Amino acid sequence: MGNQLKEIALYTDGACSGNPGPGGWAAILKFGNHVKEISGSMPQTTNNRMELFAVISGLGALKQSCNVTVFSDSSYVVDAFNKKWVDNWQRNGWKTADKKPVENQDLWRLLLLTMRKHQVQYEKVPGHADHEENNRCDFLAKEAIKEYQQTMNPVIQVEPKQQPIVKTDPLPDIKAGE
Repeated sequence: MGNQLKEIALYTDGACSGNPGPGGWAAILKFGNHVKEISGSMPQTTNNRMELFAVISGLGALKQSCNVTVFSDSSYVVDAFNKKWVDNWQRNGWKTADKKPVENQDLWRLLLLTMRKHQVQYEKVPGHADHEENNRCDFLAKEAIKEYQQTMNPVIQVEPKQQPIVKTDPLPDIKAGE
């Protein structure tokens, strides 16, 4: 038995507050009993970009080549691979069937580079349903947006102005030569 690749389950989700608007992404990596959760945010983005960034970040967190199954509720991400859209885009010079430039080319190219050292399969999961890991990713992505918004728009509590305390005790008279 040689160097068999580790089997990794990667659950991902992206979210956006407004589309475009502040966005969040999350990924959960599972290997046996080991679980790692990662998430983050971006200031002005789209939901599709966050979906892609979640997969890129999850794959990027792996330190060695693995056999990865990506579970995503994003048809945009899953169908791009399972329906061979990405292959067609590359063959057509990153143009769609309508001869328009593919949106989010920068992230698609980065994802393809990130995938190179892994064996990756994509599976669609129902969004906002009873899928534990997808629900957790959704929660983490939305929390990342909230954290970003709080950082960028902090609630500043101003204390009521207080009068300075002035000591009114008279100084003792000091005579020269004392």
